[in-house]
Amino acid sequence: MGYRIVIADDEPITRMDIRELLEGAGYEVLGEASDGFDAVEMCRKHKPDLVLMDIKMPLLDGLKASRMIRDENTAGGILLLTAYSGKEFVDQAKDVGVMGYVVKPVKEESLLPMVEIAVAKGAEIAKMESEMQKAQGQLEGRKLVERAKGILMKTYSINEEVAYNRIRKLSMDKRCSMKEIAKIIVLNG
Repeated sequence: MGYRIVIADDEPITRMDIRELLEGAGYEVLGEASDGFDAVEMCRKHKPDLVLMDIKMPLLDGLKASRMIRDENTAGGILLLTAYSGKEFVDQAKDVGVMGYVVKPVKEESLLPMVEIAVAKGAEIAKMESEMQKAQGQLEGRKLVERAKGILMKTYSINEEVAYNRIRKLSMDKRCSMKEIAKIIVLNG
């Protein structure tokens, strides 16, 4: 519990009710936005665990704001709270990549479990994205080392094992990664 949340809804009474409900359950409400533009700005500033977003709002609607927040990765997840239950809205919400969709009027017994699930799914996705970036970095490093080995093998007429050991020794001598040494060899090659 204790997740950090931003509420975006153009109805002040709705925002107040949701805030009271969330704070009563132990969540921290970082701020309230009356339109999508302010919601995007709050997310950039606070990086909340979750945004509760209405769809129909002035200036920038909740779907477009959600897409911006998702693209910029400035919130752990987005949960739409809306009076619109039509299939077209649900389909648009799926395309935007929100974590959940709750139809108003919002009830505590339906909202709080959705908040928990949305935050958990957001954390799970963030972990997977981080692991994917790490794997991509490792793959890039391996490709660089392979290219550098090829350059050393050709330049010095040595075999693959000797080229690899040369890169590894330089890495240890210079106290940097083999990827960094390989990058330099490729640049000079």
